[in-house]
Amino acid sequence: MIELSHVSLKYDRQTSALEDVNLSVDEGEFVFIVGPSGAGKSSIIKLLLREKVASSGIVTVDGVNVGRLKQRQIPQYRRKLGVVFQDFRLIPNMTVYDNVAFSMRVTDAANKVIRNRVPYILNLMGLEKKAKRFPHEISGGEQQRVALARALVNDPPIIIADEPTGNIDPELSYEIVELLEGINACGTTVLMVTHEHEMVHHFGGRIITIEHGTIARDEVLKKGGARG
Repeated sequence: MIELSHVSLKYDRQTSALEDVNLSVDEGEFVFIVGPSGAGKSSIIKLLLREKVASSGIVTVDGVNVGRLKQRQIPQYRRKLGVVFQDFRLIPNMTVYDNVAFSMRVTDAANKVIRNRVPYILNLMGLEKKAKRFPHEISGGEQQRVALARALVNDPPIIIADEPTGNIDPELSYEIVELLEGINACGTTVLMVTHEHEMVHHFGGRIITIEHGTIARDEVLKKGGARG
């Protein structure tokens, strides 16, 4: 589903964000990417979203060679990806319902489909009673659930969560990861970038550690941090 083959990303002659990274994520996997600030985690996300193009190597997502996409092809490609960011990125003058529906409207979904799909997703996220609220009227944890609903509403094959728990309370962080696990259990591939090692070890699974632009470790841990 996701493959980076000998991928390097250089910002200039002296600065390398990534150096000869090889990474493969199968369809239906849940993968954590961890590492300190500046290690290269965000650079991987930028490559997958086609915000950056690899200096060398090949980035493939769902069979698409991302580096070869023409500018006009990028919006269509990004519809394969549901993306959740640390800062929520909700539209402040839209209700919860309209923030989620907006993701469908930009894909020219029929109004009838939107009216059926959005309430279903809001209910899945426990937000059915918040549909008419505006972002400033709900908590940070609820805002992140709205962002997750928006990422999920078009039923993308891949969810990319970039530090999705960075701006919410620690106890709510676990709730967000549990929601992502539930989405993954339905067959969606999930790639979650985080620096919260304690939380990652609590949930276990496949954990890829990035250090200095390279993959330092790729391991599978049981819940609680024991190696599988």
